Amino acid sequence: MKIDAHQHFWELDKPFCEWPTPDLKTIYRDFLPEHLIEHLTRNQVTKTIVVQAAESMEETEFLLGLADQNEFIGGVVGWMDLSSDQFPAQFERLLKHPKFVGLRPMLQNKQNDQWILKPEVLENIQILAENDFPLDLLIYPKHLPYIVELFKRIPTLRAVIDHGAKPAIKDQEWASWADWIKEVSHYQTLMCKLSGLVTEADLRAWQLDEFKPYIHHIIQCFGTDRIMFGSDWPVCLLAAEYDEVVRILDENLPEEMAGEEKELLYGGNAKRFYQLP
Repeated sequence: MKIDAHQHFWELDKPFCEWPTPDLKTIYRDFLPEHLIEHLTRNQVTKTIVVQAAESMEETEFLLGLADQNEFIGGVVGWMDLSSDQFPAQFERLLKHPKFVGLRPMLQNKQNDQWILKPEVLENIQILAENDFPLDLLIYPKHLPYIVELFKRIPTLRAVIDHGAKPAIKDQEWASWADWIKEVSHYQTLMCKLSGLVTEADLRAWQLDEFKPYIHHIIQCFGTDRIMFGSDWPVCLLAAEYDEVVRILDENLPEEMAGEEKELLYGGNAKRFYQLP
């Protein structure tokens, strides 16, 4: 089973769809399952994980509805307010849906870089850990120290860093990012998505080999059993087509990576992490 562990859908006329904005002309239109299926077929992808793009429970319900209607959607990573005292009851309700497989707070948008460590947030994340329910982490490199602290406090949490923590590849950001990726990877219940890197490079002039050191470092730190492929479609279209995203990863993998290890990257790890049937 080949799984795309990170993609999105949206309809611009939905009241919760505040992003993308009109200035992002390439992706400022509806993107729905019927627009993705040809790319999945061409790349032999059988399942996807659709991830929230709005801080809205209404969007989560919308995505779960799409998942009910489309067999290829293996699961939905939704959004809930982790700082709310209503979280426990809302989580219990959504947990009944078989395709509700993860949560993602949009940490990159928070003014407070340490938001994830607020007492009320930690209290609700503890509920996730107790239910063995995973968390997607949408972060920048500056957030990595606080993710380390999160795991010191809740070491049983299962989570995945989206987009390799978004290193500024265009500016050749490396040292601090690389050090903190190594540090955070010591927590064995934490994984990392090899996704979303193309939009961190120069959108119009990226080079195939400039992603190699970042991909190799993530694999070296996390190992082949804690990484996942994700297209980040349609956000990737700002810089590359779906097929190009696949090629970037394929051609920048370590030469010594075995076939079984590639199967884990392209599906096995996502199936286990999101507990897909």
